[in-house]
Amino acid sequence: MVEQNRVLAEFLELVQIDSVSGRERDIADALIIRLKELGFDVREDDAGRPSGNAGNLIAVLPPAGGGEPLLLSAHMDTVEPGRGVRPVVADGVIRSSGDTILGADDKAGIAAILEAVRAIKEEGLSHGGLEVVFTIGEECGLLGAKRLDISRLRARLGYVLDGEGEPGSIVVQAPTQDKIGALVRGRAAHAGVNPQDGINAIQVAAHAIARMSLGRLDEETTANIGIISGGKAINIVPDSCHLQGETRSLDSRKRQAQTEAVCRILRQTAAEFGAAVDIVTETLYREFQLTAADRVVRIALDAAAALGLQTRLVKTGGGSDANIFNEKGIPTANLGIAMQNVHTTEEFIRVADLVDSARLLVEIIRRAQKQMSD
Repeated sequence: MVEQNRVLAEFLELVQIDSVSGRERDIADALIIRLKELGFDVREDDAGRPSGNAGNLIAVLPPAGGGEPLLLSAHMDTVEPGRGVRPVVADGVIRSSGDTILGADDKAGIAAILEAVRAIKEEGLSHGGLEVVFTIGEECGLLGAKRLDISRLRARLGYVLDGEGEPGSIVVQAPTQDKIGALVRGRAAHAGVNPQDGINAIQVAAHAIARMSLGRLDEETTANIGIISGGKAINIVPDSCHLQGETRSLDSRKRQAQTEAVCRILRQTAAEFGAAVDIVTETLYREFQLTAADRVVRIALDAAAALGLQTRLVKTGGGSDANIFNEKGIPTANLGIAMQNVHTTEEFIRVADLVDSARLLVEIIRRAQKQMSD
C-alpha cells in the first residue's frame, strides 16, 4: 500500500520548501493543496498572528465507515539553518548537502501522514474520520499547538509523528519546561578611570551561573543557561546583563524546585554585589505520562508488532505537541520516526524508516477502526 518512491519524492519536495519558525507560509500553502486533493476540508487558524505569516492547518477527512476519528499531527516549522535545503540521497539515506539542516524534523512526519492517507484511500480502508493538524511554531515553545482551539476537534485519540527512535518507538513520557529570563542590573563606570565605582553586571551574572547546578541533575531533570548578553563597550563597566535559560523535568515538582533554585541564586548573588535583578519565568508546557495500558499506546504497540517492528516505550527529555494535546484532554502518543542528528547540519533519515513510519500509521488506523468496531 505504501509506495516508497512516492513518499520519498514527497519528502524531498517538502524539505526544499523553506519553513523556519514564523515563516511557514509556503509550506502551509503547499500542504493545503495536497490535503484538499486528498478530500480533506481544510481551514487555517490565526495562531501565527501577529508576528508569523501562517497559522495551524486543521484538516478533516469524513468517515469511511463507523468508528471514532483519530487525530494525526506533525509540525511545519524547522530550525535554522533551514533555508535553501538541498537533500542528497545515497545508499538509502537522505541527508542535507551539509550547510543546512535536512528538515526531517518534522517533514518526515508530514510526509508519513500524507502517504498513509493516500494508502488507506487507495485500499478503501474503513475509518471513523481523520483530523490532521499541521502546526506552526513547534520549535519555539509549541506555540501553534498551545494556540490551537481543540473544541472544534472530535478526536479523542491522537498520534504526533515527531518522536525519537525508530518506527515502533512510542514516546509515553515527556517533561514539563520552564523558561527563565533575567536582567542583572549593575552600575556603569569608566573601566580605566574609576572602575571601582561601577558594578559589573556581567561579573555578577557569571558568579551566579557558577553557583547553579546545570546540565543533567538526575534521570528526570535538567537545567541550562543558554543565552548571555550584555555590555556596550570594552571601556565601560557593564550596567546590565541578560540571561536566558530553562529547567525541565518529568516531575513538575522537581522542575519547580530547580526554577526556584536558579532564581534564588540570582537574587542572592545580585544582593552580595550591590546589584539588582529582574526575573521572569514561564511554564511553557506540562509533562505527560502514558502507559502500555492506555488505549492510544496499546493500538500503536499492536500495530507495530503486526508489522514486525521492534516496539519500545520511551521517556524523553524533549517536549512536543503531544504535551499540549495531552494537557488539553486528548490522549496522544508521540511516535518515533527515526530522524537522526536533528537541529544540526548532520541531520539524516533512512528511506526505509520513512516508509515504515507511513506503514505503521496505516496499521494504526486499521487497528483503531477494528478496536472501535469491536
